[in-house]
Amino acid sequence: MPYAAGSRVQLALNVSDLDRAVTFYSKLFDTQPAKRRPGYANFAVDDPPLKLVLLEGAGSGNRLNHLGVEVAAPEAVAAAEQRLSAEGLPTATEDQVACCYALQDKVWVDDPDGTPWEVYTVLADVDAPPGRLRSVCGPEACTAP
Repeated sequence: MPYAAGSRVQLALNVSDLDRAVTFYSKLFDTQPAKRRPGYANFAVDDPPLKLVLLEGAGSGNRLNHLGVEVAAPEAVAAAEQRLSAEGLPTATEDQVACCYALQDKVWVDDPDGTPWEVYTVLADVDAPPGRLRSVCGPEACTAP
C-alpha cells in the first residue's frame, strides 16, 4: 500500500463565487470548512476521506486547479518521491514551502495530460495565500508570480 491510513485525496477547484461554493460543499459533505481565508477555503472531509480546496477567481474558466494526496508526515512525502522517481516519473520536490495558508513539504508529478498532482503534508499554518501553479514539475511550483 503506497499511502498510509489517514491519507486523503485532495481535489482543488477554481470557483467563481467562494461564498456560494462554500455553502454548496458544506451541504454536500455535511461539514464546515476547516480553513477559510479571503478567496480560499478548504474542507477536511471524513466521509469520504477528501481534502477539498476552493480557490476563488483562479484558472480563467478551468474548474480543475490540481489534485493531490494529503499524507500525515514529511517521511511519507519523501517515500512518495522515491517511489515515483523509481517508477521513472519526473518529480519536483518542495520542502518548507508556504502555500495555501500552510507550510508544507510536497512532491509534484504531472499525469500524461499535464494535470498536476501533489503528495504533501502540512507542517504548520501560515499567512501565505495560494500561489499560481506555474511550472508544476519545476522549482517554485506553488509560489506567487
